[in-house]
Amino acid sequence: MSVQYFLQGKLLGIETFLLSALPSDGAGTDEIFAGRCHWVTLLAEVLPRALLAELGLARILLGTSGGGQFLVVLPEEAKAQADGFLTAAAAQIAAMSAGHLKLIWAGTENLGDWTDVRKRIAENMAVRTAGEGAAADVFEPYLDRAAEASDEYFAGEMFRAVRDAASVGWSPEQPARLVCHGGKHVWPLTGGFDGITFARHTVLDDEGGAPAGTPLLAARSEGRPLWGVLRGDVDNFGIRLRRAQSVEEHIQLSLTFKQFFAGELEVMLSLPDYWRKVTVLYSGGDDFAVYGSWDALIPLAREIQRVFHRLAEETMKEFPGPEGKTISMALAVATPGQADLAAVYEDATQKLEIAKSSTKDAFHLLGRTLEWKAVGDAAEMKDIMVRMVRQFQCPPQFVQELGSFYRETAQPLRNSRTRGNRFERPWRFHRRLNRVLGPNKDRELQKLRTTLTAEFIGRNAAQARLRPAGRVALEWASLLTEA
Repeated sequence: MSVQYFLQGKLLGIETFLLSALPSDGAGTDEIFAGRCHWVTLLAEVLPRALLAELGLARILLGTSGGGQFLVVLPEEAKAQADGFLTAAAAQIAAMSAGHLKLIWAGTENLGDWTDVRKRIAENMAVRTAGEGAAADVFEPYLDRAAEASDEYFAGEMFRAVRDAASVGWSPEQPARLVCHGGKHVWPLTGGFDGITFARHTVLDDEGGAPAGTPLLAARSEGRPLWGVLRGDVDNFGIRLRRAQSVEEHIQLSLTFKQFFAGELEVMLSLPDYWRKVTVLYSGGDDFAVYGSWDALIPLAREIQRVFHRLAEETMKEFPGPEGKTISMALAVATPGQADLAAVYEDATQKLEIAKSSTKDAFHLLGRTLEWKAVGDAAEMKDIMVRMVRQFQCPPQFVQELGSFYRETAQPLRNSRTRGNRFERPWRFHRRLNRVLGPNKDRELQKLRTTLTAEFIGRNAAQARLRPAGRVALEWASLLTEA
C-alpha cells in the first residue's frame, strides 16, 4: 500500500520581486506592477493543479493553494516526478523575476499526528529556505535580460488580458508562463470546485476600454484629487494555522480565509461606491491589496473589517486566543502629482508593519494608528465637520485652524507638568472654535458645535484630552472639503 506524501510549496521574495526595478522611463510601470501581483497570485493556484494534472492525479488531492504557497497530497512514488516538475517551474520563475522570486518545496510522509507532520514539513522547509538564501546569483545578467522581456508579459497577459479572461492555462514547455487562452491544462477563473477563485476587479477609463490610471482614479475622488493604496493582513494567522490539530482543520481555515478575501473584494467592488474607484492588486490567503480613489478606500477598509469580524466570530468562536480573529490595515495616500504605484504600495507596506507592531487589530490612517473603534469615532467627527461646511456654510478654513491647534499642543513645553496626552486648557479649544466659526444663532449648528467639542476633548472638562481620532478626523475632513 502506497504511503501518502505531503508536499508544500512556497514562493520566497514576493515583496522584493514586486518592488524590483521597473522601466526607468515610467512607461506602463503601473500595469507591469499590477501584472506582477496577478502573476504571483495565480502561480500559487495554477502550479499545484498543473502538478496533479501532469501526474494524472485527482483534483481532490489539492489541499490548499493561494497566498504564495500550496499543499498537495501525493503517493510517495510520485515524489521524484514532482521534484522534476517543480525544478523546471522554479528555473523559469527565477528567470522571469531576475532571480528575486524563488520557488521552494519540501515534504514528508503522512505518518503520525498532523502536528508532527506539520513540524517535519516546517523543519524541511526551513532548511530549503536557508539554502536559497545562501545561493549565489551566478546567472544574474541572464536573469536581468529575461526579466526585462517579461515586463510586456506582465502588463499584457497578466494585467490587461486576465481582466476579461474566462480561464487560465498552463503548458509544460513554459511551466511558469501562464496564459489566458489555450494551454495543455486549463482552469476556469470562476471559482467552484474545479475553478480558481481570483479577485481581479479593474476600474476602466471613461471610454470603458482600458484600465484607469492613477491620475484618473485621483480625479474621481471627492474633495482633493488624490489616490492611494490600501493593504490588509490578518493578525497572527500563521500562529492560528500552526495550532490546527488536523490537516482537515488546516485546510478548512486556509480555504475560508482565501475565499473570504477574494469573494468579498469582488462583491464589494461591484457596488456603486467602489466599482469606478478601486482596482484589486491581489488577494491572498490572509491578506489583500487594492488601489484607487482615496475617499473610497477608507469606507472600504471599514466594511472589510466589519465583515471579517463577523466571519471570525462565526467560524472561530471555538478557538481560544485572539490569533487569526482580527485584521490590521494601512492606507498610504499618494502625494499630489505622484503616479508611482510601486512606491505608494511600498509606503502602505511600511505603514501596515507599523500598525501590526504597535497594536494589532488597528488601522494606520492619515498619519495615525487607531483601533477600529477609534476609526468609527473619527468618521463621526469627520461627518460633523463636513456637514458644518456644506450645510451651514461654515468656512472650510476652520478645519485647518483646528489642525494647527493640534500641532501647537502636540509638543508640550519643556517644563510642563502635563503627562501623556492630557490637555489642561480646554477653554482654548472653545475660544478658537468660536473665533473661526463666528457668531451664529442656528440651534442645529450650535448643537453640532457642542458635539464636535465634546468629541475632540471629551465630555469631562477636568480630564480633557485631545483624542488621536480627532487628528485623523481633521485630516479626513480637510481632504473632503478642499478641492
